Amino acid sequence: MSDPREGLTVTHRRYIPYSHAHYAGDLVDGAYVLGLFGDVATELCVRTDGDEGLFASYSDVQFRAPVRAGDVLETTAVLARAGTRSRAMDFEARVVCRGRPDKGESAAEALPEPIVAVTATGTVVVPAPGG
Repeated sequence: MSDPREGLTVTHRRYIPYSHAHYAGDLVDGAYVLGLFGDVATELCVRTDGDEGLFASYSDVQFRAPVRAGDVLETTAVLARAGTRSRAMDFEARVVCRGRPDKGESAAEALPEPIVAVTATGTVVVPAPGG
């Protein structure tokens, strides 16, 4: 029997400032995106359990495309499975806008199709019901 909360989705969008560029080409390190996944996981736990939860693990993290300063990144968490205390979630980060310094210092564009940059699964633990 599945939990009615399964499938609940939370999405955040965030502009990535140039101060977060870590590598040549204005690349942002992968840990930055994992932190954003933690943010959407927290909101998902608040919505499902009334608690922020505690991240236990990430698994199957895939860095599929670069994330750059100047991007607008959309991060999504979907509740895949709800156990008694654990919550398995699927994550995806998509670049929806990208800076275009080749066209001007502050030029940017909304992408016609989002670029899937990072995917992962993770497990969050919440307090036992009534505890």
